[in-house]
Amino acid sequence: MAECKECGAKLGFLSRSGDLCLDCAAAAFKAGEGARREAARLDALEQTQEATQNREAAISAVLLTTETTPNLKITKRIEIVTAEVAYGMNIFKDLFVAVRDVVGGRSEAVQETMRDARRTALYELKKEAHSVGANAVVGVDLEYVNLSGSGNMVMLVASGTAVIIEDEGQ
Repeated sequence: MAECKECGAKLGFLSRSGDLCLDCAAAAFKAGEGARREAARLDALEQTQEATQNREAAISAVLLTTETTPNLKITKRIEIVTAEVAYGMNIFKDLFVAVRDVVGGRSEAVQETMRDARRTALYELKKEAHSVGANAVVGVDLEYVNLSGSGNMVMLVASGTAVIIEDEGQ
């Protein structure tokens, strides 16, 4: 009588020699299915990461505070684009700002919040430019607005003209 090659259990006469019993066959099937699912999940994750990197590369528009530059030729002006970012200072930052206001000095917490706001606003401005088909934004301007009616919040507005540029060095 044949035995299961996995667990050694006796197999019935209808089983082929060297086969698995029903329990071992089911476990092997589940393990194989799990491996296939994991491989599919990893493949989907890799595709998502690649798509994100491609999108980030496409969004990496040129940002200029001036209207022109000698090595770039503007071939088309598309439209004005803006990005708004509102940041709130939490209670702990507010306390430290109040202390700094009395004793003097710089508030690193507020500076870091303002840096984050600037980075986020410029990234959002690039996304806006990309969404209208531009590869650059010229005449970029940053405006900080204190939203006093809503506690201690600061809004940063970034604006500029979305354009298509051609690198004259090519």
